[in-house]
Amino acid sequence: MTPASRTPAPEAAPRPPGLRERKKLRTRLAIRRAAFALFREQGYDATTVERIAERADVSPSTVARYFPAKEDIVLTDAYEPLLEELLRHRPADEPVPETLRWVLRRLTALPPGGPPHRDDLLLRVRLLAEVPAVRARLLESGSGTARLMRRALAARTGRDESDPEVRLYAMGLTGALLEAMALWVEGGCRDDLARLADHALDVFRDLPDTR
Repeated sequence: MTPASRTPAPEAAPRPPGLRERKKLRTRLAIRRAAFALFREQGYDATTVERIAERADVSPSTVARYFPAKEDIVLTDAYEPLLEELLRHRPADEPVPETLRWVLRRLTALPPGGPPHRDDLLLRVRLLAEVPAVRARLLESGSGTARLMRRALAARTGRDESDPEVRLYAMGLTGALLEAMALWVEGGCRDDLARLADHALDVFRDLPDTR
């Protein structure tokens, strides 16, 4: 398979997230931080949604609004709203792998508190490996990132979000990026994560436009 073109994408600055988006992001981060702290302290199974809500200083219904199941706190990336906004910002005729390279560069350039902390990443991978309920939820619904990817790909290509090629392509991209993350963790987080993700994107051709 021919690697994707490595021509740098034009560096147009995306519109900064608005106040409402920033508040939502802060709430999501607070819930995830509370949950991950409790997972470390008392284990995944012993941690209830009510306890997470208490630690995050929100209501249980707020936790459920952001994360419909406890497993989603592990599976869902806290930066998915920002990721979707960045994906939609790129030119419609730009190859998808190149768009993702640009987006990943923007996300990894966020200040501290942005990309997941190393310890959180290690815990996330361990829970995926050890907790059957987390693995089952992943298989049941796909990751939130894959669903987001489907929406962005459908909008970009003129295809329906339920198109089998869109779904397979989105899940394949997501799986490749998750595998790059797993390789990074297995290597003790010493490698260059951006390089591993970049290499993962090299194996994908672009998704054809139907318009």
